[in-house]
Amino acid sequence: MFKFKSHNKQSIEQTVDKKSLIFGLMSVFLCSIGFSIIIPIVPFLVQPYISNTNNQALVVTLLTSVYAVCMFFSAPGLGALSDRYGRRPVLLVCLLGSTVGYLVFGIGGALWILFAGRITDGITGGNISTIFAYFADITPREKRTKYFGWVSAVAGLGTVTGPTLGGLLAKFGYSMPMYFAAIITLLNFIYGFLFMPESLDKNRRLEKITFVRLNPLTQLISVLSMKNLKRLLIAALLLWIPNGSLQAIFSQFTIDTFSLKPVLIGLVLSIMGFQDIISQGFIMQRLLIKLSDAQIAILGMISEIIGYSLIAASALFSFYPLFIVGMFIFGFGDSIFGPSFNGMLSKSGDASEQGRIQGGSQSIQALSRIVGPIIGGQIYVSIGHAAPAFMGVILIAAAIIVLYK
Repeated sequence: MFKFKSHNKQSIEQTVDKKSLIFGLMSVFLCSIGFSIIIPIVPFLVQPYISNTNNQALVVTLLTSVYAVCMFFSAPGLGALSDRYGRRPVLLVCLLGSTVGYLVFGIGGALWILFAGRITDGITGGNISTIFAYFADITPREKRTKYFGWVSAVAGLGTVTGPTLGGLLAKFGYSMPMYFAAIITLLNFIYGFLFMPESLDKNRRLEKITFVRLNPLTQLISVLSMKNLKRLLIAALLLWIPNGSLQAIFSQFTIDTFSLKPVLIGLVLSIMGFQDIISQGFIMQRLLIKLSDAQIAILGMISEIIGYSLIAASALFSFYPLFIVGMFIFGFGDSIFGPSFNGMLSKSGDASEQGRIQGGSQSIQALSRIVGPIIGGQIYVSIGHAAPAFMGVILIAAAIIVLYK
């Protein structure tokens, strides 16, 4: 057991179960690999089914959007179900769904099958909200930002491994990364089935789930109606829209602008993961001593603005070094914003509300990943390759104003 003492009015000891911590971190790591391993090869999987190459970027972004649509509708329901029945059964079902989604996408054979694979994975994509609720269950309130930093670092390690591995596996066929993602997700399910302890005690669960609780729009309005959450979630939405656009268009951007192959695309994407590891291992702990969660979040946003500016400049001048530097700075901002945001979010409600809060947060993130890729794909094709990055500069500047107030 790892023991931490709370320094509230009364000294209350809360423990973190070792098996729970190991499973939670392993789930984050394997989910990060599974999600990021496919990014370098999506344009190459889509290419055989597109007759007009000008439409390739739009199809790639639509595949991201359809995943987000499914996640938007499923995440609040999965969060509510985890509040009622516990985190364990919901997370295990989600892992099985992702396994099937990866397999279908890898098998392919037609464009609609690729969309079917993303839909299957998207419906069970709410496992991230369940994982965050799981960590909120097992960690002391005053230590959550620290533990969410650990989550970010482990996710970064998966993000380093995933794209690089995906690029290397693509040498044996573009579907190979999808099959590998399916295998590691299935292994995570098996480990969870055998060893994962339930984190939500029965006396802290919801007594019943109403239809209102399962309705994503009602759930979204309900979460936004919480006064201490409203500005935080609006600021996050403004940040996630361009992030979703960048993530969806990234591979196509590097192919069109710098003619990169899957291995190099994977290596560039790994920058994001390295930033998470460096930030959580050496920087985040020092920032937590000197700055509040909100101040760290704003620092992350400013870094993302600088990163987007350099990425836009690299497209305008076709200058690869600017792109690399921009990715490093953007990655740093993203790595410190995530844990500070999740820390603020988790502290805004009690144990029985964590699934609802995290589910609502994931719905907003999914909504941004519906809107972001669609807008990003359209302006990428119609205005130019630098347009999505310029959108990031404008929207995150607005997010800073919202969060600061």
